[in-house]
Amino acid sequence: MLPEVWAMGSAAERIANLLGRLLGEELPFRLRAWDGSETGPPGPGVLVVRNRDALRRMLFRPGELGLARAWVAGDLDAEGDLYELLHRLSGLLWEREAQPSKRAALQAVPGLLALAGPQLPPPPPPEEIRRRTGRRHTLRRDREAISHHYDVGNRFYELVLGPSMVYSCAYWGGEARTLEQAQAAKLDLICRKLDLREGQRLLDVGCGWGSMVLHAAREYGVRAVGITLSQEQAACARKRVAEAGLADRIEIRVQDYRRTSDGPFDAISSIGMAEHVGDDRYREYAARLLALLRPGGRLLNHQIARRPDPDDEPYELNAFIDAYVFPDGELAPVGRTVALLEQAGFEVRDLESLREHYALTLREWVRNLEENWPQAVSLTTEGRARVWRLYMAASAVAFERAQIGINQVLAVRATGDGGSGLPLRTRAWLQEAGPDPSE
Repeated sequence: MLPEVWAMGSAAERIANLLGRLLGEELPFRLRAWDGSETGPPGPGVLVVRNRDALRRMLFRPGELGLARAWVAGDLDAEGDLYELLHRLSGLLWEREAQPSKRAALQAVPGLLALAGPQLPPPPPPEEIRRRTGRRHTLRRDREAISHHYDVGNRFYELVLGPSMVYSCAYWGGEARTLEQAQAAKLDLICRKLDLREGQRLLDVGCGWGSMVLHAAREYGVRAVGITLSQEQAACARKRVAEAGLADRIEIRVQDYRRTSDGPFDAISSIGMAEHVGDDRYREYAARLLALLRPGGRLLNHQIARRPDPDDEPYELNAFIDAYVFPDGELAPVGRTVALLEQAGFEVRDLESLREHYALTLREWVRNLEENWPQAVSLTTEGRARVWRLYMAASAVAFERAQIGINQVLAVRATGDGGSGLPLRTRAWLQEAGPDPSE
């Protein structure tokens, strides 16, 4: 029989009591249930449980996947300040030293069942990746994963990313005060770190919609090859290259990095691509890029990193990200990335963290999506638009709370006599950056 307090009160009070008992503390945010009842401390954000299906989804698929399905379907929503709500949820669910005990979880089940009712949950909402077969990070499976994320219509991405069509962390400060300026500053920073010169060959691995190769060819006079696994990205990139009059200096290919063999290149950029590689394949990735560089050539690897697990537990894919956003995506601590690059033969010469820059970038993307919400929904589906809003806002909070980071690693393929081609003052590229208004 349920303790009496669990069965009393409004739907919101009963949900809050159950969750409070499960988590061992009172909820630090406002909650509204399907009957209009509310409970919890006042705040700028409210978690809305729109119907009993939200509870059914969480009961039958506990953890992040059940929560994600409820959000994508619209059974679970947020009103007011989404970021503040996510900050409070993050501190409650992902930064607690003590996770709910099995006993507490089992005690909560009868109360949740009583609230949810006897029906089974509805089918998972669309856009979820299911029934994947075979090993992760094979050529076929990587191609399918990239297609799921990127082949959803270039116009949708343009609404979110803005005219720059750059899908990675921007570089704020100095004269960069808008998203477009900050993305241009990031591309130029990478070009300076790679010390690009006229006539050199650049390979951009995971070139997206072609922004990096366009900037490098137009501003630095290089000959560039951009590779992607997305047919829609390649089509858009080729169109942009032709419109810029740079088709004689830029080639866009639909090609896996494991199938690229026409080196040597003077420089390689990999911007937001290595998260798709996978831990088991990372040394192969690094070795392949090393082989494609001439001696003395440089690699700029721009990659999201997770914090290392203090107990060295095996890495688990985030259920929401894996099912709805980046299938098979994997994050590694930056120390492991550096170690694998060096094991492959690279000499790592510089590492720069841009964690706060990515939080600012994501907030701009969320703003773009929210300001163009009806059009975004019409270009894809409401479910996918909801996935993107939650994914980007939650990622911004994760960067702000230092749960994840983003790093640019500059590495070189040394010459036979150990030469690196780098100046004695390695960070010479910073001399060309404008003053930071925060200083």
